[in-house]
Amino acid sequence: MLRKKTVLVALALAAVAVSMGMAPAQAGQSKQVRPPGPADSDVLRAEAVAGQAAARPTPGAEAALAALQAKVARWSDANGHRHSFATYIDNATGRIVLKTDAPGRVVSSLVGADAGRVDVSVTPTTDLYSRKADVPAYWGGAGITATTGTPWCSSGFTVQNSAGTRFQTTAGHCFSNGQTVRTELGGLVVGSVSGSGLASGFDMERIGGSSYWGYIYTGGTNSSTGMPVVGAGDSVVGYSNYCHSGRTTGENCGHTVSSNFAQVCTQTGCKYPVTAFSGGNLPQGGDSGSPFYVKDSSSVWIRGMIIAGDGTTSYAEKYSRISSFLGASIVTG
Repeated sequence: MLRKKTVLVALALAAVAVSMGMAPAQAGQSKQVRPPGPADSDVLRAEAVAGQAAARPTPGAEAALAALQAKVARWSDANGHRHSFATYIDNATGRIVLKTDAPGRVVSSLVGADAGRVDVSVTPTTDLYSRKADVPAYWGGAGITATTGTPWCSSGFTVQNSAGTRFQTTAGHCFSNGQTVRTELGGLVVGSVSGSGLASGFDMERIGGSSYWGYIYTGGTNSSTGMPVVGAGDSVVGYSNYCHSGRTTGENCGHTVSSNFAQVCTQTGCKYPVTAFSGGNLPQGGDSGSPFYVKDSSSVWIRGMIIAGDGTTSYAEKYSRISSFLGASIVTG
């Protein structure tokens, strides 16, 4: 499993507050605010003592840190942010710390004559992110919406057309052509919807205009881990350990396929032939569009995309139908 990048916390705070029920006080209500007491004063005193005990920066360290940070920023901007950097003064030693996954020659060019005052650590730093607050390059199995904070559906997996243009898939009943899709939390633009097949009996569409990667989220409903997609094809009837991974129920396996020639008719029309499966913790509302797949300990093979269910049996568009209708092939991670 891999740990990815994450959204800037500031972009997600409002949506996170809403999702956790932290709404503002209603009219006529007042918030109960506890006045500061002895315990608060103790905390503040302890905080001040800790600050006084911290090591002072070594002579010239602050100026050297400012110069290093400026050089790092210029190099990172000029080189596509392909390496991570973290720089600060360690309160225990007063020395400059540089954590990076950049090669030694790059580090040497940045540190220069100040090498003697910088402690270098080969440590990559990543953005924080999650299934519900994804960031580019986008993965499958994430929460997506047309209105920030309102969970509608899940992303499927990444495909590309004959020109190599990448798209993310989702269920055709989730959004209309031309709609802008955003991350469930944070409100980042995932892309614009096109190619909906719903009117023709194909419950699928594509999301384009951003960057997408051949990974899907695995783990729980707010997971920050995923697996690479290494292939795709249709499921096999009788196999009993297929999985789905969506924003509502997270990753769940133990599904058994009973048919690849099922028909399902819902309020958005009839779809045929689709995959019918049961067993395990089945998809629920909001999991529409999420990937249906088989996996081993390190890789995923896409088998379709969740579209419907009745609590006992669930249904997925087959990969072959998705690939054919959208004129696209799987993107691997």
